[in-house]
Parts: sequence; structure tokens; C-alpha cells
Amino acid sequence: MALIGSTIKPFTAQAYKEGKFVQVTDADTKGKWAVFFFYPADFTFVCPTELEDLADIYPQLQKMGVEVYSVSTDTHFSHKAWHDTSPAIGKINYYMLGDQNHVLSTNFDVLREGQGLADRGTFVVDPEGVIQLVEITSEGVGRNAAELLRKIKAAQYIAAHPGEVCPAKWEEGEATLAPSLDLVGKI
Repeated sequence: MALIGSTIKPFTAQAYKEGKFVQVTDADTKGKWAVFFFYPADFTFVCPTELEDLADIYPQLQKMGVEVYSVSTDTHFSHKAWHDTSPAIGKINYYMLGDQNHVLSTNFDVLREGQGLADRGTFVVDPEGVIQLVEITSEGVGRNAAELLRKIKAAQYIAAHPGEVCPAKWEEGEATLAPSLDLVGKI
């Protein structure tokens, strides 16, 4: 899977967001940072814990110019029903995209063949539509929104500061590195 550095493919999807059904396309994601957060299915076990964790940092992400699109192969109707019945999912204010035709799951290479479900996959896309970060975990391993936030801050930093890179565990405000021959073998 060589998705890092590739441009997202065209899509159109129906979504549930803040009490309304809305259409979302790839064109809607251009000009801002985006997170595509794939999960296997509504009304399950690990998924609501991850989606709630992401909902808790959504206001911070919005302040950073980041939009969130959660995606499963369920319909937007199922997303609404889950939103209306689950206290954890009821906290969500970001887009919940339905991918019952499997276009998004196929485009991002997370569709489980023969099962019709998406793997747990997180994709951070820059304002030009280029995939900058990818994380895929097995079904039983939940993701951490705080770590995603840290990675997005690092991706935004290096996008704004060409020639610099963020070392392991980098946090906003800490020193970065400027790759050069002088650093080789000294770190």
C-alpha cells in the first residue's frame, strides 16, 4: 500500500452531521486539512470508544483547520440511528459518512474483501488533497485521538516549515531537526 503522498480519489457520499443528511465529495475536502477515520461497523464495541475519543478533540481540530470524516460501510441512516441511541456516539459533531457502495473503503485500500467492512484506518490529508499520514490497526486495537492530534500538529508544522522534520515524540513548541550531512550518525 503506497498511499502516502498520493492524492485522494474522487468520491461522493451521503453523511449524517448535526441532525442533517448532507452530501460530501472530495471537492469539499480541498483547501483544509482532513481526517478520514474508517471503522468496521456501527453498533459495535471498540468503534464507539474511538469515535467518542475523536469527538472529544474535535473542537481542537476545528481550531487547527481540520475537518473529520468518520467512515464505515453502513448507511447514513444507520449513522443517525446510532447517533440517536448511543450516549458516546451522541457526542459526535463531525461528519459520519456512509460507504455502503464501498467507494471510499476501496479508494483508501481498507475494504476487507468478502466481508464488506472497512479496517480501522486513519488518513490525514493536507489541503491539496495529498495523504500525509496513514495508520491501520487490527480490529481489536483501538486508536488514540491524542496521538492523532500530535501527529496532525507535526504534519502541519513540517508543511509550514520546509526543510525541518519532527523527531519521535515531538510536541508542539519543541525543537525540530534540519536534516543535513552534519547530523548523520550523531543522533
